[in-house]
Amino acid sequence: MNLEKIIKQMKLVPADDSILMNKDIICGYCSDMLSDVMGNAKENSIWITLQTHQNIVGVAVMKDMAAIIIVNDRKPEANTLKKAKFQNIPILLTPLTAFEVCGLLYQLGLKS
Repeated sequence: MNLEKIIKQMKLVPADDSILMNKDIICGYCSDMLSDVMGNAKENSIWITLQTHQNIVGVAVMKDMAAIIIVNDRKPEANTLKKAKFQNIPILLTPLTAFEVCGLLYQLGLKS
């Protein structure tokens, strides 16, 4: 599923419009524990989290993840945005909860 389609259908807000959004997503992963994501997330997945610190970008790069969704109307730290831009990792924002985001992604056809 194309990331641009997910952004449009879920009304996600890119934290930085200059980062490439034309990526294919194969699955989703929801966790706030970095060690869990490092051990279990798949390549080309979209990560749902409430974490906002720069380490989320490092984990996303290490796991070759396609994008990060930050939930609960939380805003990423300035260093997180800088690192995401440098690594070309889209960070998407939403007021929805992680549970709601997972449900909507599932309805769109994305599986874990």
